[in-house]
Amino acid sequence: MSQKTLLLTGASRGIGHATVKRFSSEGWRVLTCSRKPFDERCPWPGGEENHIQVDLSDPNSTINAIPIIKEKVNGRLDALVNNAGISPKGANNERLNSVETDLKTWGHVFHVNFFSSVVLVNGLKDELKEAKGSIVNVTSIAGSRVHPFAGAPYATSKAALAALTREMAYDLGPLGIRVNAIAPGEVETSILSPGTDKIVDALPLQRLGQPSEVASVIFFLCSGQSSYISGTEIQVNGAQHV
Repeated sequence: MSQKTLLLTGASRGIGHATVKRFSSEGWRVLTCSRKPFDERCPWPGGEENHIQVDLSDPNSTINAIPIIKEKVNGRLDALVNNAGISPKGANNERLNSVETDLKTWGHVFHVNFFSSVVLVNGLKDELKEAKGSIVNVTSIAGSRVHPFAGAPYATSKAALAALTREMAYDLGPLGIRVNAIAPGEVETSILSPGTDKIVDALPLQRLGQPSEVASVIFFLCSGQSSYISGTEIQVNGAQHV
């Protein structure tokens, strides 16, 4: 069998970094997208030649990246993981609310967290169809409840991504493409805010999640073991959602 190919956004740290390592260890070729050049400290095979520099906050940049990606995947894409996400804070590191946040910030967050996924899926649906591929959208616990640290633009963009997952599962199913989402909670990454320990104390599992644990769920949703799962959002948050 030929080597499978994954396209992943937001690979440089946290969940994305762990996802690249997991898929690479399983023999997959991994293409990564980010606004920065490839970081040579990232230890995966073929990383530099399989990296696409693109600013996902700029729709034109994302659209212009499609032909580059198409050339690299050569007609077939087995999995697309929309993991890139930003969660800006206020001047004093406070959460951004829904009435005082400027429209420019709303637009910036939605372009990265939501619209880039729309552009990538629409631009690569033929390659995903050829492979009977899988799409995984990374949402958040903040998409379904008010979070003490994640602001309104981030939360609503993730809620929109969850709804998009359902819509895409319905629209792309006839093409043989599965679409699912995962909703991480408090995972030990650099995006965590001071005070997270208080949330962790109230979790049923009473600990932070690890990026590798989230990556394992993503891999499951891109593997043949989940061949009849589509249109769902899996909570990966230590029962924080209950």
